Amino acid sequence: MRVSLRAVAIILLCLGAAVTSTAQEGHPLKGSWIGVWQGNQAHGDSIVVILDWDGRAVSGIINPGTDNIDIASVDLDPEDWTVRIEASGEDAAGKRLNYVIDGEIQDLALPSRSIVGRWRHQDGSGSFEISRQ
Repeated sequence: MRVSLRAVAIILLCLGAAVTSTAQEGHPLKGSWIGVWQGNQAHGDSIVVILDWDGRAVSGIINPGTDNIDIASVDLDPEDWTVRIEASGEDAAGKRLNYVIDGEIQDLALPSRSIVGRWRHQDGSGSFEISRQ
């Protein structure tokens, strides 16, 4: 049986495309994240974070639809996979809260990776852990 060079090239191209399509996942922070920020008196312990990547910057929102907290900036250091999220929101009385969340990405190679660290604002602080869904 004689196989043409063109047929072999097409098969290799298809195999290469299949491998790269399953390996690519996009930016490591992009997605929906669910978890806890322990001891948060203003917004409760449960947290939902939605992060997006536009090709230049990460943007997002904390607790969409309930007590929205707009994310002002996200910094990712790929040297040690640390993350800093800065966000501003209000407590139930309308007092402005400026959040800083510092964490490290755990299990980076997994789709269900986590960010583990600490959160703080001017009235409190605590542990922070979210996992990508």
